[in-house]
Amino acid sequence: MVAQTIVVIGAGAWGSTLATLAGNRGHTVRVWTRRSVASLASVLDNVDIVISAVSMKGVRSVIEQIPPSCLRPDAIVVTATKGLDPESVTANSLPLLPSQLWQAAFPHHTIAVLSGPNLSKEIDQGLPAATVIGSDQITAAAAVQLALSSSSFRIYTNPDRLGVELGGTLKNVIAIAVGACDGLQLGTNAKAALVTRGLAEIIRIGSVWGAKPETFYGLSGLGDLLATCNSALSRNYQVGFGLAQGKSLDGVLAQLQGTAEGVNTTSVLIQLATQQNIVMPISQQVAQLLNGSITPQAAVEALMQREHKPEIL
Repeated sequence: MVAQTIVVIGAGAWGSTLATLAGNRGHTVRVWTRRSVASLASVLDNVDIVISAVSMKGVRSVIEQIPPSCLRPDAIVVTATKGLDPESVTANSLPLLPSQLWQAAFPHHTIAVLSGPNLSKEIDQGLPAATVIGSDQITAAAAVQLALSSSSFRIYTNPDRLGVELGGTLKNVIAIAVGACDGLQLGTNAKAALVTRGLAEIIRIGSVWGAKPETFYGLSGLGDLLATCNSALSRNYQVGFGLAQGKSLDGVLAQLQGTAEGVNTTSVLIQLATQQNIVMPISQQVAQLLNGSITPQAAVEALMQREHKPEIL
């Protein structure tokens, strides 16, 4: 493996973990945050790989600070952000994903997506984990795979960039629902049903987006869903759990160490589902729970009393 220069934008939990992984592989690593003295453009001089690990609300502002000419033509941009862009929601178009914002700004560069069941605290402890690089540019995906893989961090490639990104984004909504389920102590049966039907919702709306359904059964879909719905380390899970215990949304968010992207994603997702007439019962209840128009107990009751229907449509 040839040592490369890698820039990580964002020094939150995930950005710091990715910087450590790259450093452990012998690469030259530069980390930039909005508090950095150096300009982002100067930090990006002559880099091989750029990893964006900022929150969804910071993606546009980061991109605006990067002149297209400051990136080498062969530089690969990897986005590790899981969210939907609220500014791009219209009645006639799908909301944009982080990779699409990057691609619009850098149309001639390869944009890849990193997503999977990756709880940063476990990776920091050296526990084994796997993830996916989504890109239709196989050579670029393989380059990132080689650059970051280690004996405890296994990376797969997938040409369905859209599906990889949507899996990691949409599961956050379901994680809020599962956190509430556990907060209400509804048991294993209820949780299993919620995760399974949540996956069905992800596949349903992901297919409308144009992603491949089989991608959602992989690490960035089902894998990330299982990790997020089964760990108190998940910020989105913590949101649902806290709401089920009677805490306010503002109170729960104030105690989080980082951003629960599922809160914003839910709002954008429901706008899309309404416009496209897509049935998203779990996501609908999560949206009402977040805006305070329904209690966790009432949300469960609403889901259980829906009309009878076949499992597969």
